[in-house]
Amino acid sequence: MLPFYVLVAAFLLFKVLGLVGLSYFEGWHTSLQGAVAVMLLLTASAHWRTRRPDLIRMVPQAFPRPDWIVTATGLLEIAGAAGILFPATSRVASIGLAVLLIAMFPANVRAARERLTIGGRPVPGLFVRTVLQLVFIAAVLLAG
Repeated sequence: MLPFYVLVAAFLLFKVLGLVGLSYFEGWHTSLQGAVAVMLLLTASAHWRTRRPDLIRMVPQAFPRPDWIVTATGLLEIAGAAGILFPATSRVASIGLAVLLIAMFPANVRAARERLTIGGRPVPGLFVRTVLQLVFIAAVLLAG
């Protein structure tokens, strides 16, 4: 749930910055781009820190080298966060991020079904995780 809260809070912060005179964030689109980038950097940070083992456990057993998959998806999240901010790359980045979120969804399913934890906290149930994933996909596509 934290990534969702960060997405909403960052969007509101950027909108407020636009309202108080920071012209870059006057529109909703650039505020959403910034919010998506902040959210992605937060989620990417989990790929190398204390939550890394939890993410590795989430990877379905059918996939080899879950440690490599976690590293690769973290790097792709960082690349997507950067790419979404630039007009020349935002469209391609948003499509790539949507594909990445869809590809990572089986890990969310496994985490929900097996009641895994991330950082010692239980993951949300499958319905909530599905809704969140749809919100994140919509956000990255709209940001692009």
